[in-house]
Amino acid sequence: MKNSLNRPELKREIGFFTATILVIANMIGTGIFTTSGFIIAEVGSPEAMLLCWLVGGLFALCGALCYGELGSLFPSAGGEYVFLRESFGKGIGFISGFISLIVGFSAPIAAAAIAFSGYLFKTFSIHVSPGIGFKVGDLQVIALSPCALVAIAAIMAFSLIHCHSVLMGTRIQNFLTLFKLGIIAAFVTAGFLWGDGSMDHFSGSLEMRSMLQSGFAVSLIFITFAYSGWNAAVYLGGEIKKPERNVPLALLAGTSIVMCLYLLLNAVYIYALPAKEMGGVMEVGASAAVSLFGDRISRIFSGAISLGLLSVLSAMIVTGPRVYYAMARDRIFFGLFGRLNKARRTPAHSIFLQAAIAVLMVVTASFETLLIYIGFTLSLCAVLTVAGLMWLRITRPELRAAYRTLGYPVTPLLFIMGNIWIIYFSITSRPVSCLFGLSTIASGIIFYLLFNVTKRSDRGGFSPGNHGA
Repeated sequence: MKNSLNRPELKREIGFFTATILVIANMIGTGIFTTSGFIIAEVGSPEAMLLCWLVGGLFALCGALCYGELGSLFPSAGGEYVFLRESFGKGIGFISGFISLIVGFSAPIAAAAIAFSGYLFKTFSIHVSPGIGFKVGDLQVIALSPCALVAIAAIMAFSLIHCHSVLMGTRIQNFLTLFKLGIIAAFVTAGFLWGDGSMDHFSGSLEMRSMLQSGFAVSLIFITFAYSGWNAAVYLGGEIKKPERNVPLALLAGTSIVMCLYLLLNAVYIYALPAKEMGGVMEVGASAAVSLFGDRISRIFSGAISLGLLSVLSAMIVTGPRVYYAMARDRIFFGLFGRLNKARRTPAHSIFLQAAIAVLMVVTASFETLLIYIGFTLSLCAVLTVAGLMWLRITRPELRAAYRTLGYPVTPLLFIMGNIWIIYFSITSRPVSCLFGLSTIASGIIFYLLFNVTKRSDRGGFSPGNHGA
């Protein structure tokens, strides 16, 4: 092992196009193909659902504008971990990195793999058996089904691909993302021009007071999950060429493109299905395709969507490990995860740590619970990061990025207040899922304290600072 690993730095070999593709790939995936059914069940009307997607997109755009400045200031691997380390110190940075490991990447990887598997079985009209499970009382603790096995296989396959090399991984990534964009364009165009839908599905009442109710705010949690990934480029800041320019541009371009595509896709869903038929459906894309084109053509679209979901799975697998790598290099995480493979220059250990956690989540968590858990916890982390930008402006005025946040300070304040509003209603209406999120944060605090105690008492092989080759 010592001969195959050393301490090389990450190479800057990702350009603006690939960075933008990475943002788009991280965003378009599980959420847009699975959450609209849950959202319309919460808000009731198609108009309210579209407004919800627009508001969520504006929040994501505000976040991208703020993260662009942070990415320009600190163009290194690690993303939010680096930003919070610089704003509030290593302790808060570590908790952010711990959240990224569990919630930011491992949980969305699990959700994307489950969605991929579900759409794949729809493609071949295969009846999915419930499989075998293990219960404690009435609580399902482990569920192992054919769907779960396919999801696990997808996670492991793409983890191996991204361990092989950055170049091979980005080529596959770019192909899958462009394929996914092509499918979305074809689905939207064919749906409106030739699909068997109805504009009557758009008729409904929209009361502005509904925006102040819990259903609208909870729906924004689902949408927060769907838009998560708008900050993807900042995690690979150490591998992007001209990061002070390309990171903010990639964030803005990617988020703007995705926002437009999401609104178009949801319009097609509404055109295809009345609200009652859409409500609570996970594979809403497949259901819309059946209604628009019939069963045979819809199976082709379901297959295409399943391949498109591999793009977001791949993007998160490549992005997340850069956080754990940065933490280990700062000596606040196990040194093993700060090493790169000498031949491949990829953080292989971090990739497989993430894969193991994602596999565990596939067999232990329900899909809807994962969505709320991810959206709530990431909203908390994003609020703290944007607050950190404002704190840096006050405490370290000598730091001036090549890119400055457009609309400052209104932009970060809108982002912070909007997300606090979402978080409040999430806690009041989905306390159990939110409790899991708060427990993850508490676990990060405890882990950090224990880790520091261990580091002080043991400077040997267990030490997080042991980066020996």
